[in-house]
Amino acid sequence: MAYEIDLSGRAAFITGGTRGIGLACAHLLGQAGASVTIAGRSVQEGEVAVRSLTQAGVSAQFVALDVTSEEQVCETLARSASESGIDILVNSAGVARHRDTTNVDAELWNTVVDTNFKGTFLCCREGARHMIAQGRGGAIVNIGSISGIIANVPQNQAVYNASKAAVHMLTKSLASEFAASGIRVNAIAPGYVRTDMTKGGLENPVWAKIWLDMTPMGRVCEPEEVAQAVLFMASKASSYITGEVLTIDGGYTLR
Repeated sequence: MAYEIDLSGRAAFITGGTRGIGLACAHLLGQAGASVTIAGRSVQEGEVAVRSLTQAGVSAQFVALDVTSEEQVCETLARSASESGIDILVNSAGVARHRDTTNVDAELWNTVVDTNFKGTFLCCREGARHMIAQGRGGAIVNIGSISGIIANVPQNQAVYNASKAAVHMLTKSLASEFAASGIRVNAIAPGYVRTDMTKGGLENPVWAKIWLDMTPMGRVCEPEEVAQAVLFMASKASSYITGEVLTIDGGYTLR
């Protein structure tokens, strides 16, 4: 059996695709031959991202999308499915907020849970509906986090951690439900990745030292390293894998 990763003729839809892990996924999936639709809230960021993808030889387009809006998710994925189909769905849209639990209010809760969990659920639901209708199966890859496995230190972020744990269980539940339709659902649980989300923490000498000291490999992850795992999970090379949460953390969760 050949394991060459070739996504030619397949269409990928990536939320949070204008920067960080999502954009890295768009580059790698596109370079493997997939046509790519990246979704995000910022039109300006989307235009910049599409230019970078096009310059790299990737067939790409941007659509504005707020994943917390059920109406927008339904309309945007329906339009994408009708125009190009959806064979691969990568749910990378996410937000993180650090705050002591006794100071958490409804606004923070809604921001984090609606984006990380509700948004992922809505996109999975609509993506699966269109994949089932297409009748050729598909692959869904959710971006979870080690924060869904362990309680991070020194920052307090109980709501974020819980939202990512929910993504992991959602992944397993949908994998069981959609397997008969030929849809595989997996998740990636990255450790600390060099993105805008971790920039503040990495610039904090106290936090950064703890994060790196607890990571056996002694460095943070690059977005492209997460994208490589997403490419594997989206391709036929992982054809008998579903319901898995793959940890990519330089050994952080070993300690």
